[in-house]
Amino acid sequence: MAVAELYAKYNRVWIPDPEEVWKSAEIAKDYRVGDQVLRLLLEDGMELDYPVDPGSLPPLRNPDILVGENDLTALSYLHEPAVLHNLRIRFAESKLIYTYSGIILVAMNPYKQLPIYGDAIIHAYSGQNMGDMDPHIFAVAEEAYKQMARNNRNQSIIVSGESGAGKTVSARYAMRYFATVSKSSSNAHVEDKVLASNPITEAVGNAKTTRNDNSSRFGKYTEISFDERNQIIGANMRTYLLEKSRVVFQSENERNYHIFYQLCACAQQSEFKHLQLGSAEEFNYTRMGGNTVIEGVNDRADMVETQKTFTLLGFKEDFQMDVFKILAAILHLGNVQVTTVGNERSSVSEDDGHLKVFCELLGLETSKVAQWLCNRKIVTTSETVVKPMTRPQAINARDALAKKIYAHLFDFIVERINQALHFSGKQHTFIGVLDIYGFETFDVNSFEQFCINYANEKLQQQFNLHVFKLEQEEYMKEDIPWTLIDFYDNQPVIDLIEAKMGILELLDEECLLPHGTDENWLQKLYNNFVNKNSLFEKPRMSNTSFIIQHFADKVEYQCEGFLEKNRDTVYDMLVEILRASKFHLCATFFQENPAPSSPFGSTITVKSAKQVIKPNSKHFRTTVGSKFRSSLYLLMETLNATTPHYVRCIKPNDEKLPFEFDSKRIVQQLRACGVLETIRISAQSYPSRWTYLEFYSRYGILMTQQELSLSDKKEVCKVALHRLIQDSNQYQFGRTKIFFRAGQVAYLEKLRLDKLRQDCIMIQKHVRGWLQRKKFLRERQAALTIQQYFRGQQTVRKAITATALKEAWAAIILQKHCRGYLVRNLYQLIRVATITIQAYTRGFLARKQYRKLLQEHKAVILQKYARAWLARRRFQSIRRFVLNIQLTYRVQRLQKKLEDQGKENHGLVEKLTSLATLRAGDLEKLQKLEAELERAASHRHSYEEKGRRYRDTVEERLSKLQKHNAELVLQKEQAELMLQEKTEELKEKMDKLTRQLFDDVQKEEQQRLLLEKSFELKTQAYEKQIESLREEIKSLKDERTQLHHQLEEGRVTSDSLKGEVARLSKQAKTISEFEKEIELLQAQKIDVEKHVQSQKREMRERMSEVTKQLLESYDIEDVRSRLSVEDLEHLNEDGELWFAYEGLKKATRVLETHFQSQKDCYEKEIEGLNFKVVHLSQEINHLQKLFREETGINESIRHEVTRLTSENMMIPDFKQQIAELERQKQDLESRLKEQTDKTEGKLEELSSHLIQAQEEEGMQAKAVEAKGKDEIQELQEASEFLKKQPEAEGEVKHILQQEASQLALENRDLEEELDMKDRVIKKLQDQVKTLTKTIEKANDVRLPSGPKEYLGMLEYKKEDEAKIIQNLILDLKPRGVVVNMIPGLPAHILFMCVRYADSLNDANMLKSLMNSAINGIKHVVKEHFEDLEMLSFWLSNTCHFLNCLKQYSGEEEFMKYNSPQQNKNCLNNFDLTEYRQILSDVAIRIYHQFVVVMENSIQPIIVPGMLEYESLQGISGLKPTGFRKRSSSIDDTDAYTMTSVLQQLSYFYSTMCQNGLDPELVRQAVKQLFYLIGAVTLNSLLLRKDMCSCRKGMQIRCNISYLEEWLKDKNLQNSSAKETLEPLSQAAWLLQVKKTTDSDAKEISECCTSLSAVQIIKILNSYTPIDDFEKRVAPSFVRKVQALLNNRGDSSQLMLDTKYLFQVTFPFTASPHALEMTQIPSSFKLSFLRRL
Repeated sequence: MAVAELYAKYNRVWIPDPEEVWKSAEIAKDYRVGDQVLRLLLEDGMELDYPVDPGSLPPLRNPDILVGENDLTALSYLHEPAVLHNLRIRFAESKLIYTYSGIILVAMNPYKQLPIYGDAIIHAYSGQNMGDMDPHIFAVAEEAYKQMARNNRNQSIIVSGESGAGKTVSARYAMRYFATVSKSSSNAHVEDKVLASNPITEAVGNAKTTRNDNSSRFGKYTEISFDERNQIIGANMRTYLLEKSRVVFQSENERNYHIFYQLCACAQQSEFKHLQLGSAEEFNYTRMGGNTVIEGVNDRADMVETQKTFTLLGFKEDFQMDVFKILAAILHLGNVQVTTVGNERSSVSEDDGHLKVFCELLGLETSKVAQWLCNRKIVTTSETVVKPMTRPQAINARDALAKKIYAHLFDFIVERINQALHFSGKQHTFIGVLDIYGFETFDVNSFEQFCINYANEKLQQQFNLHVFKLEQEEYMKEDIPWTLIDFYDNQPVIDLIEAKMGILELLDEECLLPHGTDENWLQKLYNNFVNKNSLFEKPRMSNTSFIIQHFADKVEYQCEGFLEKNRDTVYDMLVEILRASKFHLCATFFQENPAPSSPFGSTITVKSAKQVIKPNSKHFRTTVGSKFRSSLYLLMETLNATTPHYVRCIKPNDEKLPFEFDSKRIVQQLRACGVLETIRISAQSYPSRWTYLEFYSRYGILMTQQELSLSDKKEVCKVALHRLIQDSNQYQFGRTKIFFRAGQVAYLEKLRLDKLRQDCIMIQKHVRGWLQRKKFLRERQAALTIQQYFRGQQTVRKAITATALKEAWAAIILQKHCRGYLVRNLYQLIRVATITIQAYTRGFLARKQYRKLLQEHKAVILQKYARAWLARRRFQSIRRFVLNIQLTYRVQRLQKKLEDQGKENHGLVEKLTSLATLRAGDLEKLQKLEAELERAASHRHSYEEKGRRYRDTVEERLSKLQKHNAELVLQKEQAELMLQEKTEELKEKMDKLTRQLFDDVQKEEQQRLLLEKSFELKTQAYEKQIESLREEIKSLKDERTQLHHQLEEGRVTSDSLKGEVARLSKQAKTISEFEKEIELLQAQKIDVEKHVQSQKREMRERMSEVTKQLLESYDIEDVRSRLSVEDLEHLNEDGELWFAYEGLKKATRVLETHFQSQKDCYEKEIEGLNFKVVHLSQEINHLQKLFREETGINESIRHEVTRLTSENMMIPDFKQQIAELERQKQDLESRLKEQTDKTEGKLEELSSHLIQAQEEEGMQAKAVEAKGKDEIQELQEASEFLKKQPEAEGEVKHILQQEASQLALENRDLEEELDMKDRVIKKLQDQVKTLTKTIEKANDVRLPSGPKEYLGMLEYKKEDEAKIIQNLILDLKPRGVVVNMIPGLPAHILFMCVRYADSLNDANMLKSLMNSAINGIKHVVKEHFEDLEMLSFWLSNTCHFLNCLKQYSGEEEFMKYNSPQQNKNCLNNFDLTEYRQILSDVAIRIYHQFVVVMENSIQPIIVPGMLEYESLQGISGLKPTGFRKRSSSIDDTDAYTMTSVLQQLSYFYSTMCQNGLDPELVRQAVKQLFYLIGAVTLNSLLLRKDMCSCRKGMQIRCNISYLEEWLKDKNLQNSSAKETLEPLSQAAWLLQVKKTTDSDAKEISECCTSLSAVQIIKILNSYTPIDDFEKRVAPSFVRKVQALLNNRGDSSQLMLDTKYLFQVTFPFTASPHALEMTQIPSSFKLSFLRRL
């Protein structure tokens, strides 16, 4: 591609302009090689013939799509006008102050406060890729911090620029960023101290200049130290070349250092009165500039801020006052008057008030100071001479002393700051921030400018080498051949300054001479360098200056003052006086101490590019030049050992006007700061770099169909590029990128634009052609119509004559008769044909109607039988439902009787206990009687025998009532005969005992009879249930037989073959429907069986638990001690009866489950038939309601039976029950056998019927064959149907097979029922054996005291409190527990323990438990502060615990939600309102931590998913990217999508729901998450100019719709989460809306109510077209919108606060769970707790 091709018509170029430096022009005529002029069209409409030659064509302008890029290296044409124009667009129009230029951040001073430095901005840039966000000082700081953390390599940020360009502010923001993102966990507040050092150094080192109100007059390198966790642990500061001359001299409109004016502003305050200061206008050192006040600056407020920072750094008030004393002394020294005495002498009066104050403040002798200010001592080898000084010399000596004192004070303050920022421990890494002066050139340049420019030469050399190194690394990484790039090397200038016999060495040499002068030194420079070094020149019109060619520009230096400033000497006698000062700080300044070692390490060696011979003179090493050179060497060594990051600050104008762009001043600074050099180096190689995917996406329109057919996109790009750009030297293919030389991307953009233009022209051509053709055809048709009418009219006029009319009339008459004849003939023909067709048609319709009537008649017969069957089936279903309801009612009555019998049993047990107690007392008395009867030896043996017999009869009395009574009477008579002679008293007692026992036995007999009757009733009920089951099975069989009878009747009643075929087809359809219904019922039956099996397992587990509880609750030893052996045997039988009763209960539950499954099956059957029988819907709904009510009744019965099982001890007949179960088993076996036989018989019967039906059909077919000819057609159709008859027979056989399989399934059900009965019997037998063994081993038996009614409390001991907290709170894991327990179970258990402590009225116990529980919750939350599930679990339990405290507090506002039983469980003795407040605070803390964990989890996904991911594929466009995109320090990670965001939200939602979090809390948490998503996305959008496009607005709106759909799916529409996305939604709308007219501006101001004015303007300024056909937002439109938004009173903050938390409220929700029914899972390990 020739260069001349680019200079085609419509392309634009830049031409020089004296005012704007460069101005744009459009090429009006194609340029051809050899043309002398280039025809241009200026922007103002003028035409210009611009003289050119082939070697100096004007630079081309970049396409509009590349204008305003974040990175200057993304521009296709890299040259000065392109850079200047890009900066103008970004700064003046888009109000963007930061721009990348490769590795440099160009920062333009806006001279206006911008809302882009808040903490929200810092958090937005934290962790982000540098190229992903808009350019910002925070992006550079983040890049440095990230590289330090990742590579463990020290970093440096080099901030340079002119005075007033914003260097200090940029460095301050960088340090603030580090302090924010790397906050340490200690309480030392190191970050605050590091930031506090800035105000102090600015107060003592910054001053107002003509260019800047806060100009740094020294260089500063702040080294921020980090530990291994990348947290700030300290800092250190180095300073360079303080401008000491400013202390004693300021130019017009300039000021001294800020600290002096701050001190004078506070002079009247009591704490400063002893300094005897006044206003700044009263002192020479502060009034030289003329104006002592800076507009908008409050010196008194700044003084307060300075004192605060002193205090923050640990400087006490005494130290501060010492500093202020020295500063005040310097001001007073400047006011000391020096008078002239003669021509060679001067004097200072000792009565000078300022001199006295100066000496008083510094502790000096006034006379000595007055003497040596005007005299100097000269020491020679032979004598010491005192030489008086002239007044100018004395004033110079005074000023030198002031400068020296201030320099020492400045160094001392910096040293103390470093001590305050010193850290104990090892520095892991550091980041250095260099705030140093940029290249300076003024009208008068002196020693300070020489040193500043010398430092900039060194920094520029380091910068060039670093840029060169980065370029080389990029090329090697992409495997591209590296060719040496020629770049400007400023080593010759550095050698001129610092090499052997260079400018600095000659200056130091001249300073050693006693009579050295500036003129002599300048003459040496002339002699050594003029005409010998091209970089050194002598001005033509001056002999007191010299010129050096620096890298940025030529600078002329005035030699006056060079030696004096380099020496920086103060006369010895003045130093001696100050050294003897009584003021310790002043004396310390001037002590002769050895030179301190560098705090930056002695290991740094200083090397020059060329060998420099340095003399050993002590005086030489102490010159300002030598010290500055040494410190500069140390700085360069430090920078070379770090990874540098560059910030170049630019001053846009000298008038300090906001967003004013002065092209001349900016170009001058761009040249001086190295930005253009970077551009030049990039332009020499391959500045434009695209990934293969970006190139394919952007320039796919230029590729041919053949190229696009290749599968490898990388190969497609290569092939297309070879075709588009023939010169292969203009690009290189890397491993992942394509490298283009300067201008090639613009050329490709031109080709792309031309292609699009051609395509547009092609589309326009066809559209316009179509429109023109359509117009032409319409006009042509109109013309033809006009011609037709016109010609017709002419013909009529010519043809109308008398003869013509007659002939025409005759012709019409002839035509009439002829046409009538023809029409009549045609009519006759059609009429005959129509009659014939009608005859055949009517015959056909009549026959068809006859067949239809015949079919409908048969269908009616079938419907009759089918509806009758359905009616009977419905009646039977209703009858079964009625029987079930009756069964439920009878079970309720039985349970009521059981409860009454339990109460009677309770009284009987109590009486048995009292009887046993009385028996024990009687036995003791009998033993006393036996002792008395020992005297009668003859009767002793018989008495003992009868006593044993008596005890045996008492033991047997409890088992058999009849025998027991007889034995008691016999024993009573025997006892009366034996004891009648000995004691009458014993006889009475025995009679009484006998009567009591007799009564008790009678009561026992009555009770036993009642129990036997109750169990007989229950057995009868079970028999009825079994009988009902049998009846149901029988009814099902009857239904089948009835169906078969109907089939037989249908076959018998058929008269003809056609009727039989129709009936059989209808029957086949009905059978198929029945088959489907049977299959549906079978599937439902299988599901119900599975459900029954699960319920069986649950009931078995429940039975084993009840048995264990019963065994644990009865003290068998105590009962046995009161009963005899016979009683124990009968008790054993009773125990067996008890377990038989338990088995019967379980069998009852199994039957209930079976009945329930049958009901569910019937209900599903009715629901299935509901779709077929619509008119029965109301009745079915009524039945379903009955089912639900019956299910609730059965559930309540089941709970009641369980409670009665645990509270009552019944004694049923176990052996009889076993026999009954065995009989039932035999009955079921017999029924199974009978049903099997019946099934086989039925199958045989159905087979015979089928054979008979086939024979009858054959006979009928033969009879039908003899019918007349009028039915031949119908017989043919019947014969065709007969061919298909075998298929119908197959269907019938299939139906029979299905019925057989159904019967087999029923047989299996009966077998399973028998197996279940066997298992129940075996289990009961095993339990009886186990209980018998337990009773035999026991020694004591204690009868139960009565039924248990739980109180909803958990008894625990004080020493068990720690175990409760440990097991219930600290060791409890939410996984595996939450799913299988009620929500908040730990909270309910805790509250039950609290109720126990409340019931004991033990305040200490209650307080200890509550404090331990709260501390345990705090501990577990603190320990798992990043575990989402644990936080969710304990947030839920804390809220439930809080709700329990409210629900059972006894307060009316909470009690109204309770049931009567719950109100009985309220706390009685203590008011826990205070603990409720504490728990509420704990819940708030847990909620906030829970939200923080969710936010930290989802925040990295938000921007990639919401902003970067393309939900709508193919609508986003790619633009050229710059250096930052191609050399980012962030590795590409797995890309997140919108699905990732939704999945994360779903995970949060499911976690909250699983842990039983209150729905209102879930809504609040979701609202908080949606606010974060909207805020983070909007903040990122505001900081990413490349994302502000119409297409991106469509993507964002699509993603918002996904979030709204998610809310809808989770039923969270009322959570107000959608409203939090309103700012983001309006921002997306703003990107898509039209932005041109006044109405558009008004619409924007009215619709964007959720966005602040700052945000709206930011989006409009950042709007970036993706394609050439989109337009930028005009600055005038932005101003219109801004004017409409001025009346708004909204926030001026640009970013939304992502850390904002909505206020959380914990709704009160009463727990529906009854405390008395709460069970403790064994996994909780709380077996030591006992339910009361």
